[in-house]
Amino acid sequence: MNQSSRSPQAPEGTTPSPSSAPTNGRPVRRQRWGAVDLSLIAVFAALLAASITIPGINVGPLGVAITLQTLVVSLCGLVLGFGRGTAAVGLYILLGLAGLPIFSGFRAGPAVLASPSAGYIIGFIFGVAVVGLLATWAVRRRFKGVALFGAALAGMVVIHVCGIIGFVLKGMGLVAAIGADAIYLPGDILKNVIAVVIALSLHRAFPDLLVRRRR
Repeated sequence: MNQSSRSPQAPEGTTPSPSSAPTNGRPVRRQRWGAVDLSLIAVFAALLAASITIPGINVGPLGVAITLQTLVVSLCGLVLGFGRGTAAVGLYILLGLAGLPIFSGFRAGPAVLASPSAGYIIGFIFGVAVVGLLATWAVRRRFKGVALFGAALAGMVVIHVCGIIGFVLKGMGLVAAIGADAIYLPGDILKNVIAVVIALSLHRAFPDLLVRRRR
C-alpha cells in the first residue's frame, strides 16, 4: 500500500479524542481540561470569593444579604459551561467550608450550613450546573443573548428553590419562605442581565470559550 494513502496516526502514547474528527466547522464539546481550563476555574472561584468585598444588604426576616455572588455564579455557568463552571463554584464552597472567610459577611467554616443562607449556598452548585448545561446550547442559537438570559433565569430559579427549602428547614412556613425569597428576585434578575452582557462580550472576544470549532 502506498504510504501516502494511510490515514494520519495519533502520536505515540496518546489516545485519539472523539472531538478530533472533522466537523466541517461545526462546534463540538470540549473533551479535556488543560492548563487554561484549570486557570479559568481558579480565576472564577477567586472572583466569586472577591465578590463579597462589596458589602451586602441584609433584608428579609432572616437577614440574608443581597450580594453580588449570584451574579458571579451565573457568570461562571454562562462563560465556563457545566463542568468548569460547577468546578469553580464547588472550589469556592469547599474553600469556604475549609475555613477561608469568603462567604457573605466574611463568614467561614461548616457552621455556615446551619445559617439561613445555607440553602442559597448549596443552591449555587445546582444553579451553576443548570446554567452551564443550557449555556452550551444557548451560544449556538441565533438570538444568543436571549438564550443566555433564559439559561441564567433557569439557574436563578434553582437557586431560589434551594433558598426557600433552606428557609423552611429553619422553621419558616412555606408561604412565608416564598414571600421572604421573593424580595431577592428583582435584584437577581437585574444581576442576570449584567451577567449576560459580560458573557456576550467574553464570547465575542473568545468564540471557543465554551465550544471548540474544528476547521
